[in-house]
Amino acid sequence: MRRTVSLALFLTVSLPVLAHAQSGDTAPVADTEETLETVTVYGRSLELVGTAGAASEGVVGYADFEDRPLSRVGELVEVIPGVVATQHSGEGKANQYFLRGFNLDHGTDFSASVDGVPVNLRTHGHGQGYLDLNFVIPELVERVDFRKGPYRASTGDFSAAGSARYTTYDQLERDFIEVSAGEFGYLRGVAAGDLALGAETDLLLALEAEAYDGPWDLDQDLSKLNALAKLVHEAGPWHFSLSASAYDSDWTSTDQVPLRAVESGLIDRFGYIDDDLGGQTTRLGLNGQASYTHADGAETRLGAYAVSYDFALYSNFTYFLDDPVNGDEFEQKDERTYYGASLSHHRDLTDRLKLRLGAETRVDDISDIGLFKTAGRERVSTVREDSVEETSFSLWGEAEYALTDTLRATLGLRGDYYDAEVTAISEPLNGGSADDSLLSPSAALAWEAAEGLEFYANYGQGFHSNDVRGATIMVDPQSGDPVDRVPILVRAEGAEIGARLERGAFRGSLAVFTLDLDSELVFVGDAGTTEANDASTRTGVEASLFWQPTDWLVADLSAAYTDAEFDIPGSETEIPGAVESVIGGGVLADLDPWTFSARLRHFGEAPLIEDGALTSDPTTIVNLSGSYDWRNVTVTLEVLNAFDAEDADISYYFESQLPGEASPVEDLHFHPVEPRQVRLSLRYSF
Repeated sequence: MRRTVSLALFLTVSLPVLAHAQSGDTAPVADTEETLETVTVYGRSLELVGTAGAASEGVVGYADFEDRPLSRVGELVEVIPGVVATQHSGEGKANQYFLRGFNLDHGTDFSASVDGVPVNLRTHGHGQGYLDLNFVIPELVERVDFRKGPYRASTGDFSAAGSARYTTYDQLERDFIEVSAGEFGYLRGVAAGDLALGAETDLLLALEAEAYDGPWDLDQDLSKLNALAKLVHEAGPWHFSLSASAYDSDWTSTDQVPLRAVESGLIDRFGYIDDDLGGQTTRLGLNGQASYTHADGAETRLGAYAVSYDFALYSNFTYFLDDPVNGDEFEQKDERTYYGASLSHHRDLTDRLKLRLGAETRVDDISDIGLFKTAGRERVSTVREDSVEETSFSLWGEAEYALTDTLRATLGLRGDYYDAEVTAISEPLNGGSADDSLLSPSAALAWEAAEGLEFYANYGQGFHSNDVRGATIMVDPQSGDPVDRVPILVRAEGAEIGARLERGAFRGSLAVFTLDLDSELVFVGDAGTTEANDASTRTGVEASLFWQPTDWLVADLSAAYTDAEFDIPGSETEIPGAVESVIGGGVLADLDPWTFSARLRHFGEAPLIEDGALTSDPTTIVNLSGSYDWRNVTVTLEVLNAFDAEDADISYYFESQLPGEASPVEDLHFHPVEPRQVRLSLRYSF
């Protein structure tokens, strides 16, 4: 494997240089003086008063996180105020996300798209709405548009808590090659460059390779490869892009471990119980997007995509609780092709009335999805195996009307229809067909009370879809007992009031929100069956600040607090994993040729059981970085977890049984944050 990674790193460094050399572009690279004249524009400094629909939505540009130390690509979601990304397994697996009092698992109520392609995977082998951003190369992300809550008709499945639209560059300002190395076997290479194919046509090529063992007693042995090719063409009012991406990763994981094993000396904080865990993911994507700007300024957008995806994950949370001979290890498998298309049209009908319309369709052709008991990664028995075809159609529209010169009103409506066919391979009783539909209205008011000061009131209904296997299930795949079916679509309802202030170099926003989820049943991929949950209510407040007092200094701070409870009588109303408080912030000093950055990441305690008697401990991490520019070379030093905090990245409380234990034990299980580590990067731009 080391030879494979070394070869990949060589290709990563070499290919863009070759492409640049073959392009025939003899224009000189901008000299130092021209580079110094470049004005950095931060997405968070954009003026949104008069255009934003809510206090909680915003824009983040590449400059906002270009110099931000990232320990993993999943932390790209943390550029959104109030969002936390953690990990309880290997780095090749999707992160676990937290927002607005939600333990979002791997994306159940937080959606993301990249260049118009939805990333969340419905009816997934591991978790509903599985959101794996590991195929994204951070250096290629131009901007992130984010929203919170179900207040916009254009956001659909998995968007109850929030959504993010990632957009990659059409053309880079400068081509580059970068190599990074660090402690615990960290090695990464990334290169990207443009190839001019004509006056109006450009081809962007990028490659990334990464290897990482991590601080774990059991080497993570991560091997990751990424590639992107993006062809862009301008033809008058038309803008076309065609992109192809490829991603492959393989890793060994140290999952969460029981506290008693650490306290007894059986293992240390970075130890393991089962050495067979980990997984593989392969993702191949093709994406075409087109936009047309009409003579009157209206815009029409069309998009189509196809993704081939293969995933296998080996886990063991309870060790020897269910099977004292082979252990409780299991495999989750997901092999699919999903494809879809979208159409939207934006038009100003009058000086006061704006109309936005859209349609979407998506098909998930899942050829193999299953849960298998394993030992040493070899299948011992089948718990459940199916093939699924899931299709959805959506129509949405919004009308925005300026009631006065300072007051805007928006009304929206979204309709979704889902249809599914489940072929149950292991248990025919659990197969069948199901369908569901839902209408989701929304409304908003925005009042510009003074120059640079705007107040908002929002209401909306949204949803997340359930795993459609739960809509056709008849019997528990392990016990054979009858089980309840689930609806495919689960309604969410939210409201928010807020304000946005933009004065000079200062940007600030404040939002108070509430969000209700209907009583629901969910399909649990780790068990292959359904599990009951009660209705819930979340109420909270969020604030974010951005300040750029000079050209060389930028500071930001965000904070959020959420109270999350089940809507049931009695004392057991706490929602396990619902983080109450999140704080994030940092400073960036651009003292040419030096650049310094410091980031704080804090998330507070969360209940671990319904009565709130046990809670997780808060986690606080500080990351630092400094870089030096010399001609076309940039040297960067990152210090991750600078104060070497020994906190937990995530904590759970459940029963498990270790080898040699006579009976199960309820215990805290945690995955520690990685210790302080230093990484050095060398970038050559041309």
